[in-house]
Amino acid sequence: MSKLVIKNARIIDPASETDKMGAILIEEGKIAEIAEGDISAPEGAHIHDAQGRIIAPGLVDLRVFTGEPGREYRETLKSASDAAAVGGVTSALIMPDTNPVLDDAALIDFVARRARDNADINFYPAAAISKGLAGEDISEFGLLKEAGAKALTDGRNSIQNPALLKTAFTYALNFDMPVIHHVSDASLTGSGVMNAGLLATGLGLKGIPHIAETIPLDRDIQLAEATGVRYHAAQISCGTSAEIIKRAKANSDRISAGISINNLCLNENDIGDYRTYFKLAPPLRSEDERQAMIAALADGTIDVIHSAHDPQDMEGKRRPFAEAVDGAVGLETMLSAALRLVHEDQVDLVTLLRAMTCNPADLLGIDAGRITKGAQADLIEIDLDYPWVVSENDLKSRSRNTAFEGARFSGKVTTSIVSGTKIYELA
Repeated sequence: MSKLVIKNARIIDPASETDKMGAILIEEGKIAEIAEGDISAPEGAHIHDAQGRIIAPGLVDLRVFTGEPGREYRETLKSASDAAAVGGVTSALIMPDTNPVLDDAALIDFVARRARDNADINFYPAAAISKGLAGEDISEFGLLKEAGAKALTDGRNSIQNPALLKTAFTYALNFDMPVIHHVSDASLTGSGVMNAGLLATGLGLKGIPHIAETIPLDRDIQLAEATGVRYHAAQISCGTSAEIIKRAKANSDRISAGISINNLCLNENDIGDYRTYFKLAPPLRSEDERQAMIAALADGTIDVIHSAHDPQDMEGKRRPFAEAVDGAVGLETMLSAALRLVHEDQVDLVTLLRAMTCNPADLLGIDAGRITKGAQADLIEIDLDYPWVVSENDLKSRSRNTAFEGARFSGKVTTSIVSGTKIYELA
């Protein structure tokens, strides 16, 4: 669409803390005008009546795993894009955990081109910190950035060697690239498969203690402060981690933290009778820890909510719990699950949307996450009260490993727009 007018909209822009009724004019993929009340539609413009529903910036997801290249049977860029459109995600950071690993400039360029050719949303590749995700030698950060990498991460892996991590932080600072690191001490995690505690003991499963997360997080923070790198703790899951981040942010504005929608909305009790779709990394914690995470989101300690979209095939999930692979798909359910916190008056809507729009966009340095004149017209329409039930058979993702099967939600994305073009509209 060359021209589009969205009218009768409740416009919410978390970056400017705007919440008003009005209209938006989009021309050539950009926001040309924002007005309270109505806008006179230019000749030939398409009209979209929001009917009082929310118009917000498209969501920006910082943790999306795909199968392409190498494991397309799990997920392709196209199927991930289709799933993202349904969930209101208009920009996403692709993790480097592919086959081959995204640790080479040619591979970064290949994935970026494939995404431009096959996806309706904006995909941005992240490059591996270490070659082959092995945690032994760092990749060529400068070449990776030139090829289009927006951030550095080892995806599911956590670098155990502090000397290597310090070197990586130093080089990342030189190239002004954010480092997004999954914090997990391999020796403390060991063969653990769920949160350490009475429930794990009762189920006869080995637990993962909080210190497996907090010790490497504390180490990372000290290294980040020593080097000055832009550091983002990929996903935290317990109250002590939030306290570490809060102290660090008091000393530096270059440190941030994210959380998976799963750790915000689920707890260890959801595992029930060894339900492997709830086997995740980090593991689902206790209800007290979940409440601590919600409080950390509400007070700004946690900056980003992501889907942790990690498609896995049935063969990997339909095993005994201890042997099943980690991960759940989440692109299509992230926002609706998060809106539970709004409906329960635990987090206000603007704070919630900020953690999924302008905050992650700012971390990547991309033109997204805002409703301002001249900005890219990546927008979503949300019906806050739309009732629906999650069914794995309705998912657009190639994989069906959702942790929200059968969940009843109030709130859904009804339209997704990228560069002024509708890519999804609820039937």
